[in-house]
Amino acid sequence: MSEDARFAPADVAASAGSGDPAARADDLKGIGVVAGVAARPAMWVRPRPALPADGPEVPEADREAQKERFDVAAATVAGRLDGRAQHAEGHAAEVLAATAALVTDKGWRRAVGKHIDGGASAELAAARATDAFVAKFEKLGGVMAERTTDLKDIRDRVIAELRDEPEPGVPSPAEPIVLLADDLAPADTAGLDPELVQGIVTELGGKTSHTAIIARQFGIPCVVGAGSGLRGVQDGQLILVDGESGVIELEPEADSAAARAAESAETLARIRTWTGPAVSADGTRIQLLANVQDGAGARTAVATGLPEGVGLFRTELSFLKAHSEPTVEDQAALYREVFDAFEGSKVVVRTLDAGSDKPLAFATMPDEPNPSLGVRGVRIAFQDDGVLTRQLDAIARAAEGSGAEPWVMAPMIATVDEARWFGDLCRERGLKPGVMIEVPSAALLGDQLLEHVDFFSIGTNDLTQYAMAADRMASGLAQLTDPWQPAVLRLVQMAARAGQRVGKPVGVCGEAAADPLLACVLIGLGITSLSAAAPALAAVGVKLGEATDDQMKRAAEAAVRAGSPEAARDAATAVLAGAAA
Repeated sequence: MSEDARFAPADVAASAGSGDPAARADDLKGIGVVAGVAARPAMWVRPRPALPADGPEVPEADREAQKERFDVAAATVAGRLDGRAQHAEGHAAEVLAATAALVTDKGWRRAVGKHIDGGASAELAAARATDAFVAKFEKLGGVMAERTTDLKDIRDRVIAELRDEPEPGVPSPAEPIVLLADDLAPADTAGLDPELVQGIVTELGGKTSHTAIIARQFGIPCVVGAGSGLRGVQDGQLILVDGESGVIELEPEADSAAARAAESAETLARIRTWTGPAVSADGTRIQLLANVQDGAGARTAVATGLPEGVGLFRTELSFLKAHSEPTVEDQAALYREVFDAFEGSKVVVRTLDAGSDKPLAFATMPDEPNPSLGVRGVRIAFQDDGVLTRQLDAIARAAEGSGAEPWVMAPMIATVDEARWFGDLCRERGLKPGVMIEVPSAALLGDQLLEHVDFFSIGTNDLTQYAMAADRMASGLAQLTDPWQPAVLRLVQMAARAGQRVGKPVGVCGEAAADPLLACVLIGLGITSLSAAAPALAAVGVKLGEATDDQMKRAAEAAVRAGSPEAARDAATAVLAGAAA
């Protein structure tokens, strides 16, 4: 790809060609986020309902009935999403639970009620209330702007329910397809059936979007950020999706496409039968752990037989619907479920990462101008540490008599004093303290932080966002928010080397851990464990087993020295294939 194309907007870059000699002039190019090849007929997502622009004023006598219609529709949509969350796992479960919570958000529902009181129908009130919130969030920018997709999604689902129309979003095809969309709402992506949706292509999106994360969890070949040229693809048109190169071939030669897809399927079959443990080609054990959010998720992860413990227990996700702080007893009961599921194993518990895109009614600062850079994570406890200390008390209580080995880490640690303070709070309760490396200052201060805590866990999503000063959900900044950015890899290397110098473990629990190729690079940088959604671990384990320790170290050094994410990826691929770096 030329320098001009590499830094162009997605649709411009897409039309500029792929740089792949096998790609034809009429093929499309996006960002490959999940490796693999799929060749199937295209199918676009179901259209969203037409939004009411206006309507006759509802008589005052009928307004309560309109409120009841809205309440029933909202409850139905929330229940449907909650039901899907119960049968999902990993990031998919988190997304569905968060979207369900948004449907029942008091602020949104109050706004709808006010519009109904003003004479609007339930449908029109839902549209107008959403428009107001969308305008507010877009003005705030950053993470709050990201939530507009979620807001529009719940609006559309509720309006469709009010009209007794089919639920918008992902269709239910009779045969396997490649799914196309301008973008996918988180709830749409989380409900995918990988047996029927065998490839995904979106016009928008980046490597850390919900679409990319969940496609990776399901092992579905996926290309995002394909640009506006995607709109020319018709339902039923045969397309080939290469999730590694990012090339989308239109009307490929059928036999060749089928052969490539079959080869990809063979690799996927190996992944599906992999049972662990993760061992490099020359026999070094590598610890693979699971990301979970509650007891149900932990039990599901255990059932896969793949994780050796929990590398990230996202405690805040269990409390998204809570209007008041759960008691110590209630929290302890919830944590104990996870500990019991992983009896005899390490369980890394993250204290509440509230704020930004995970607001908690009892722990989030209202109306922050920039929530991503505001009072989130451990910063909530700076002025009043009660929420944090009560959570630590609950973790300690849950650990009593448990066969699990609880480790506790704080998110958004940025200074040595913060690490010292958190470490003391944990040790007072007999807990093993650690911190997350999400803020670049934490990586830079690694040696000093490790004087006060016992381990690091690197959250690559936030570390990339903060290191590159780029919203990780902004499709136009996908180049910057790529975890393959050499600057980000260098920060990971700094943190890992700090741990090596004093013999303390440094894990990765961000989405980078679910990328098989990048996982090899991370291990080469000195990372001691990888944590991801349990279904993603097999692909990582297979890839790690193909590489020697020396190859992974050389791949890591080559990636760090590269000038761009693409170059870093290519350099690592070359080393791991046995070619000269």
